[in-house]
Amino acid sequence: MRRSRLALKTEKKSKQTIILAGIGILIILFLLVKFGTSVLIGFSVFLGGTKAQTVDTNSNSSVTFIPAPVLNPLPNATNSAQVVVTGKAQAGKTVYLYINSSQQDSTQSDSNGNFKFVEALSAGSNNVEAKTVDGSKTSDFSNSYTVNYISKAPSLTVLTPSDGQSFSKDQNTATVTGTTDPGVSVTVNGYWAVLDENNNFSYTLPLQNGDNQIKVIATDQAGNKTEKDLKVTYSQ
Repeated sequence: MRRSRLALKTEKKSKQTIILAGIGILIILFLLVKFGTSVLIGFSVFLGGTKAQTVDTNSNSSVTFIPAPVLNPLPNATNSAQVVVTGKAQAGKTVYLYINSSQQDSTQSDSNGNFKFVEALSAGSNNVEAKTVDGSKTSDFSNSYTVNYISKAPSLTVLTPSDGQSFSKDQNTATVTGTTDPGVSVTVNGYWAVLDENNNFSYTLPLQNGDNQIKVIATDQAGNKTEKDLKVTYSQ
């Protein structure tokens, strides 16, 4: 009995479907053998994400993401009890400032997105960051900076020479030595002294005939200074 054209077309389509399904199975088996199950899982997640994105794009729902603010650079250390924090966010949004994970203040960004805070610091380390809030939507944290507030001047002990010490003949140099705190730089009459890992410093100072004034200055990273003045005498 001769089959109808529709039956032949349906049979052809069924064969094509079977062939495509077989090819798909072979591809899946190849990927499974070659790369393992992780590739298949990732591919499934990709397809799911693409579908979700397509649905979300075609829907009329509002966007829930708002960009995080960006903070301008802050100093690593300061001897001021306050810090000025500036940055940029979406225009006309509320910006919350956090220091050491604690919310400290809020302000409104201007029409250009700029904002500014003047905030008190705690002694020691202060981690500064911010968030943008728009109604019920909150951004991720901004970039962060750590500001060390150091109000106390560094320690400085000069061990040699002693104040008023006399040098003569071939003793035409004085080795200035002493100790200070970690992270502190030391100058002797404006020249950098050498510091070791134990915060000991030394500098060999040429002496002029007569009185020689020696000024030793220790400066920490916040700009705090401690000075020591002494005088030695050299006779040729």
